[in-house]
Amino acid sequence: MSLSLHSPPSSFLSSSLPKSTLGFANGSSFSTLFFNSNISFPVLRASSSSVDVGSSTELDAVSTFSEIVPDTVIFDDFEKFPPTAATVSSSLLLGILSLPDTIFRNAVDMALADSTCSRLDNPELRLSCFVNKALVNVGGDLAKLVPGRVSTEVDARLAYNTHGIIRRVHDLLKLYDDINVPPERLLFKIPSTWQGIEASRLLESEGIQTHMTFVYSFAQAAAAAQAGASVIQIFIGRVRDWARSHSGDPEIEAAIHRGEDPGLALVTKAYNYIHKYGHKSKLMAAAVRNKQDLFSLLGVDYIIAPLKILLSLKESITAPDEKYSYVRRLSPQSAASYEFTAEELTKWDQLSFASAMGPASVELLAAGLDGYANQTKRAEELLDKIWPPPNV
Repeated sequence: MSLSLHSPPSSFLSSSLPKSTLGFANGSSFSTLFFNSNISFPVLRASSSSVDVGSSTELDAVSTFSEIVPDTVIFDDFEKFPPTAATVSSSLLLGILSLPDTIFRNAVDMALADSTCSRLDNPELRLSCFVNKALVNVGGDLAKLVPGRVSTEVDARLAYNTHGIIRRVHDLLKLYDDINVPPERLLFKIPSTWQGIEASRLLESEGIQTHMTFVYSFAQAAAAAQAGASVIQIFIGRVRDWARSHSGDPEIEAAIHRGEDPGLALVTKAYNYIHKYGHKSKLMAAAVRNKQDLFSLLGVDYIIAPLKILLSLKESITAPDEKYSYVRRLSPQSAASYEFTAEELTKWDQLSFASAMGPASVELLAAGLDGYANQTKRAEELLDKIWPPPNV
């Protein structure tokens, strides 16, 4: 779960840091991940529409157009995909707690020994304090292991509380400061409710970088871009899955009527909006299900791809005379000619945002929030069972 990060300003996670990759959760049961690859992923090139790949791999070819982000869990084979940046969340804590011998277990145990949290009489506040401290302790350990940035998930139960999100981010920043992790090494993952987008706007105005997740509609993407979010993540596979078993969403039905995949169409429209109107946000495409999805997204800033797809790309050799043409599908040049309706160019407010959210985005957002909230609750329950920890 994470992103890229080279020194050019086009890479949102870089800050005079070596190139790195921060992966993002894909909604699996073990969805808090951290990624990277020992493969060299070139920085996105905006100057060409196709590439002569020569005798190279498909991965080399597609990496010419977009930064490719491996989607893997921390217990995967690091020799193939060693991490250079990281994401920490409640699902990562669940993984650590399920494997007592992991190198991060001490970070969790030390969080449980924190006197500030232990002194809290309210059990709910005490457990929330333990979770925050554990997230930051693990994030601090990861910051020592990776050259890139560490992304920290904000409690999904705060998704509809703008000031609650901001307070939580400030609390996490203070905890990171206590262990000497500077703000430039961090970003914060926030659900794309209207309240979350407003929190992003205010945090970005303070110089705190945010990553908006659970984006399933153009309204969410455009509002997040207007808010100045550093990263906007769209789950193309989830949008497609919803469309296969549901109907009645105007945005999805319009894409299908045009003969387009609704998930890919959403990424295309969001990318064109961001680049045509000069927003700073970088766009990530997640829930990529196959190589054709990836080929159709070439040019988007970041693509999160499962290991099986990356391994297939890495093992597929492309010869100079191969007929397949790797073509950049998205570019600032093509964005400039994309036409938007007056309704799509609105200055989004809470009312217009709510009106534009179709059933797909409403249902998928709710499902994502429920999943993350349940993970956080499970993490709290596990921490409660082992508090106070032995031998600390």
